Amino acid sequence: MSKLENLSRRHVLKGIALSRFMLGARVATWSPIDQAGAEPASFAPNLFVAIAPTGQVTIVVSRSEMGTGIRTSLAMVLADELDADWQSVRVEQAQGDAKYGDQNTDGSKSIRLLLNTMRDAGAAARHMLVTAAAHRWGVAPSACHTEAGAVVLGASGKRLGYGELAEDAAKLPVPPPASVPLKSRAAWRYIGKPVPIVDLDDIVQGTAVFGIDVMLPGMKHASVERPPSYGGRVNSYDATEALKVPGVERVVEIPGAPPPSGFLPLGGIAVIAGNTWAAMQGRQKLRIDWEPGPNADYDTSDYRAALEATARQPGKVARENGDVDRALQVASKHVSADYFVPHLAHATMEPESCTAVFVDGACTVWAATQNPQQARRTVAELLDIKQSAVTVNVTLLGGGFGRKSKPDYVAEAAFLARAVGAPVKVTWTREDDLVHGYYHAIAAQHLEGGLDANGKPVAWLHRTVFPSIGSTFTAGTVYGSAGELSQGVVDMPFDIPNVRCENGRADAHVRIGWYRSVYNIPHAFAVGSFVDELAAAAEKDPVQFLLSVLGEPRKLDPKLLGSAYSNYGASLDEYPIDIGRMRNVVLLAAARSGWGSPLPTRHGRGIAVHRSFLTYVAAVAHVAVAADGTVTMPRIDLAVDCGMVVNPDRVAAQFEGAAIMGLGNALYSSLTFKQGRAEQSNFADYQGPRIDATPETHVYVVRSEASPGGVGEPGVPPVSAAICNAISNAVGRRVRALPVDPAELKSA
Repeated sequence: MSKLENLSRRHVLKGIALSRFMLGARVATWSPIDQAGAEPASFAPNLFVAIAPTGQVTIVVSRSEMGTGIRTSLAMVLADELDADWQSVRVEQAQGDAKYGDQNTDGSKSIRLLLNTMRDAGAAARHMLVTAAAHRWGVAPSACHTEAGAVVLGASGKRLGYGELAEDAAKLPVPPPASVPLKSRAAWRYIGKPVPIVDLDDIVQGTAVFGIDVMLPGMKHASVERPPSYGGRVNSYDATEALKVPGVERVVEIPGAPPPSGFLPLGGIAVIAGNTWAAMQGRQKLRIDWEPGPNADYDTSDYRAALEATARQPGKVARENGDVDRALQVASKHVSADYFVPHLAHATMEPESCTAVFVDGACTVWAATQNPQQARRTVAELLDIKQSAVTVNVTLLGGGFGRKSKPDYVAEAAFLARAVGAPVKVTWTREDDLVHGYYHAIAAQHLEGGLDANGKPVAWLHRTVFPSIGSTFTAGTVYGSAGELSQGVVDMPFDIPNVRCENGRADAHVRIGWYRSVYNIPHAFAVGSFVDELAAAAEKDPVQFLLSVLGEPRKLDPKLLGSAYSNYGASLDEYPIDIGRMRNVVLLAAARSGWGSPLPTRHGRGIAVHRSFLTYVAAVAHVAVAADGTVTMPRIDLAVDCGMVVNPDRVAAQFEGAAIMGLGNALYSSLTFKQGRAEQSNFADYQGPRIDATPETHVYVVRSEASPGGVGEPGVPPVSAAICNAISNAVGRRVRALPVDPAELKSA
């Protein structure tokens, strides 16, 4: 996982000084689709904000927009501190450039890392505008205040619009952030209010530009046939028939990097044509002799059995408190269970796509990327040019979930643009996306628990085995990292005196990559399910048992737990593991869901709670199990404590989407491999919930003044456990492997 950075106000000052704001300057933009047919300009706007003489405010957002609303939310923050008129605000997407700091739109950290950055930028600009107005009126700045895009002189009624002041303000020195007071919460105009996304009209009208929409004059189209298994390579190929397809112009071999390949392309044969259809048709005519590589015999059935066997054996200790073995021996009840989660694919609505141009030793790309700076580095590495010779323009993303922070497809386009000597667009098919992705890790887990005579848990053993993301980048990586084990294993929050968490060895046979909520998916499923099994063994209500095992409100100290805990790169002083907040979301979700009220036969409710990405989420799922074993989820209630909220509309939308994705993980999605190749290739066999399966979703966001936590990912982890716990409540049958197999529930 990428390094998480914290941007201090001092760091912001450095960035602001570089930008100089240039408030009176015209802000140029690039347009992927130029009506006049000219190539798009590549001028990068000033660092965060610019104001034109017309009064238009341009706010530059450095994070990628893929449906989360981050372009809107970050712009809202700056506009609020600037006291801008939202109707005069225009949002500009930043190019990939280190001057913006960390641009990786992963890890549910954009608001957390950039809240103060954008506030300071807006406040500094506001201060400069007020100072410019005060100079013009010959008064002290304290005699002035701002109102929605204008500076006002006391009660006199005199006012100057920001556009009128921009040129004068640009001549002033940039104030140190610490010297500029920020607005109070009571004075916020936009933060905390529901604001529609700035891209809404363009998306609805079909004019929004996604990666797949980019068109350049003279552009060629490429479709790439890649190795059938990870690490395979081309022995030889015959393109004779491919070149006969009308529109096909040439065939180019892309070199592949041997495992671990990181972000570099898998390699293969690219068919270049005048249109996408011809390129794809030509690709089907290729005759390729493949060297199968080291993973040609990968079979997930065999691999699952091996992982499960490993999980039942002692592993590498990641956390140990007390004497688990002794506590299990003397426990009044000993409960054990094994859990399994398969590979998952990101399956974004828009498959990977990138357009590239290579001219005079420099490469410019237009890509739907979550990490433009990593795309820049990868292109420079593959082409052996300086990063300064690579320009990355970021389009809208038709979904990301972590896949589009991995720029192998960007590197493919850059390589082909240089080889062809013309603009080239690489378009992945749905089949390419599923068969050649970076997959969420398959995982097997073994848990044991001990209860005393009063049904109180006294022992907890958790073994988890999965291929690490590190295996995609570093040879010989066979154990999970501290960060991966910090996602639902070593941070297990229950008040149990004897705890041991272990990690077993697992070799990787495909590219493992982060996927929305990453290792919280298998770990929250196992932990949330197992604590429910302990409640059943103790013959106690799951909510009351959950509250009792969480214990009294307190803040956990991971150091006292005997584990290396990463806390998502954040300070534990600012973001402690707060059991009180976790208890609160459990109580809220239970109360709002009608927990304990009667349900029809073969209906059930289940609850689970999880902290991830510094946010606390409790889910109550209401399921119905048909006589044939088919499971539906009529309703789900999510209680969320994510700290301070910038745009409540987008927060609710993220958790509504997380509920559907969690439903898909639990009931539909599974990627299996035979002979090294994914067996599923499209939505017909890699399934997700259809619209008629969408539950009635209720999201309750706790009002909080705590520092903002993540929003994009934390809603997914508890959903699977809540669903499976509800199934057990409905029909008395435990589900311990995902996705749920209706055949196992048919006779229940």
